[in-house]
Amino acid sequence: MLSCATFDLDDTLWEVDPVIRRANDTLWQWLDRHGGRFTALHTPADLVEGSKLRAALLEEYPEIAHSMSLIRLRLIERGLSTAGFDEQESERLAAEAFEVFMRARHEVEFFEHAFEMLKALRERGLTIGALSNGNADVGLTGIGGLFDFQFNADSVGSAKPDPLMFQRALEHTGLRPEQVVHIGDHPINDVKAARDLGCWTIWVNLEGQSWPEPARADERVTCLSQIPEAVERIAKKAMTRATL
Repeated sequence: MLSCATFDLDDTLWEVDPVIRRANDTLWQWLDRHGGRFTALHTPADLVEGSKLRAALLEEYPEIAHSMSLIRLRLIERGLSTAGFDEQESERLAAEAFEVFMRARHEVEFFEHAFEMLKALRERGLTIGALSNGNADVGLTGIGGLFDFQFNADSVGSAKPDPLMFQRALEHTGLRPEQVVHIGDHPINDVKAARDLGCWTIWVNLEGQSWPEPARADERVTCLSQIPEAVERIAKKAMTRATL
């Protein structure tokens, strides 16, 4: 019996790039006001994925590669330090700057039908969870009340497609894989990773992407409004599958 639906968040329930751009702009403005030596020495590009500063940080601390929060916090600390702030001041300003970023990071705009879709799944009696590589706390968004639990890369210590996040969800709910459907936009991190563990999968393909092999979803949707019907079809199949 299908009992739980887990969701990726970024680019599944909202578009993440505009959110991060706005959060980065807010962060940069704050740093310019409170740590002007930082913005005089660096550029906004130093704080984004692919920057030399970020690459150097991860080369020195590869153990934090899974954590978007630690990466950003350490980047700000390092940038402040190279700008001439002492260790204590760098840590203080970095912590405050990170809080500014995180508040802006949760100002998301949901894809159409997100709220109605989640409400329909709850009314069906499903437990709803969030499994995300990002550092958004779904409880701080407008749909937080529709979720029962959340795990992310920061909390479990590894990012999808590593199976640990899915395993934690199974342990938390006390369910078997065939009782869970995972719903996400990434063919590998979401679909293949969940499927390899034995969970049902729905690929959210809002942008009309081509399907990469060897990932293979049980259902595909091009609009969030299609998810409840896809879940119903999976629920019928789940009645005949068990992995005891």
